[in-house]
Amino acid sequence: MYEMKPEYYTGIASIDEEHTKLFAIANECYDLLTNQFIEDKYDYILNVIKDLKEYTKYHFKNEEEYMSSIGYKKLLSQKVAHNDFIEKINSINYNTIDANQKDSLLELLDFLTTWLVEHILKQDTLIGK
Repeated sequence: MYEMKPEYYTGIASIDEEHTKLFAIANECYDLLTNQFIEDKYDYILNVIKDLKEYTKYHFKNEEEYMSSIGYKKLLSQKVAHNDFIEKINSINYNTIDANQKDSLLELLDFLTTWLVEHILKQDTLIGK
């Protein structure tokens, strides 16, 4: 469902590769939602969230270092957006996930979709210009 399309590319190879990985994590989440053979998805959901936390921390650090190295004028607003993302992921209530796995996956996918479209397409693509 999630695909790194040409309009998402920044022209900066390292950032584009990392964004591709974020799309892959979103796809894992979608695949989990649609997998009818796994009845209890709790542990799988936690793994996706763990991967998301670890990878975004790595990606945001690299992206911010790159922006700093080129004197990118919107670095501060990028840092704020990155921190908002991390706060959202850190605020996930694991008890809620266990009680309602499908809705939790849908909420996570909604958040990731908004992030991938709004942030990468409308903010990150400006870094390479």
